[in-house]
Amino acid sequence: MLLRALIALGAATLISAQRPSNTSLCDYYTTALLHDNNATNQYTLLTLVVNTAVIGNYTQPNVGVSVPGILAPGSYNGTPVNLLPYFDGGLASSNRGGSSGVAINFLDDGGAAPIKMSKPSNGDTSNQFNLLTHLYQFFGILLGCSQYADPGFPAYAGFPGMYQVHKFMSLTPSQVGYFITQVSASAASFGVAPDDVITITAALTSAFDNRCGPPAAIVPDQPAMQQSICVADSCPLSPRGEREPGDGRGEFFEQRDGGEFDHGEWWWWWGGECDERGVVVVERVGGVADVEFAAAAGAEEVAGGEWGGRGGRGGDEGEYGGVGGGGVGGGVCELREGEGRWWETVAG
Repeated sequence: MLLRALIALGAATLISAQRPSNTSLCDYYTTALLHDNNATNQYTLLTLVVNTAVIGNYTQPNVGVSVPGILAPGSYNGTPVNLLPYFDGGLASSNRGGSSGVAINFLDDGGAAPIKMSKPSNGDTSNQFNLLTHLYQFFGILLGCSQYADPGFPAYAGFPGMYQVHKFMSLTPSQVGYFITQVSASAASFGVAPDDVITITAALTSAFDNRCGPPAAIVPDQPAMQQSICVADSCPLSPRGEREPGDGRGEFFEQRDGGEFDHGEWWWWWGGECDERGVVVVERVGGVADVEFAAAAGAEEVAGGEWGGRGGRGGDEGEYGGVGGGGVGGGVCELREGEGRWWETVAG
């Protein structure tokens, strides 16, 4: 009862408040909703937000924002979405280190009942307990909780690369978009300001909704790993806006049917954890285009240099060769101009 009263009092004042730019989302809203900005209250804030995102509104009062919840069927941009089978063991979609997914029930310890009591589960050894507490901890990192890993706010205990965790789920843009929407709506239901809700949505989209993005270190003291959970072919390909030392780069000159096609610069990074895929970003005279490639595991990489490509009639297929600091590479490729993707079989 006291917790509800504190939330109601805090939420009532948040709509007109503005968060200082030097204060994290977690710290600001912990203070606003629960008054004392300590580790225990920060963990409580994340519990409230995550639990509401999972099962929908269960705390009263809130500020009138409806949250159906991740487990409820819904829609995203007109596309029906039902994520429940990923949670209740209805699909063989969990990664347990094998070559394919397995079915696991993550609602095995009370389901919604303990979640409605602002707990993760009835006990502390279940799949449900591990999933919910990992979500509290991971989102605490994303929202900048200053007391993360202090007594009262356990450090993240899960695997740090979200792509690996979700790779067998084959999530689509609509499914990931619905998930992100529920998290953002949950935050809004507690009085998080619209600009901050936009910030949360943008952060989640950037981290999790860009297929084959470059590795990122989200969990402190853990290596950079791929984080996108949107892995279906329809997921947006991650943009690449910078060139990093060690990536392949050089110049290109392309010809099709004997005529000059284009000239410019290219660079790539190797997305070895993304099903042996990577992204080649080609800077053409007229702008920038992203070209995805998939290569056989263990294929030789050409580290910079120059290359030329000659396509067959219509540019549907052809040959390529590269000469770089790492040696000579060659093979055959297929170009689908309408999709802007390359599939390459590299002669290692």
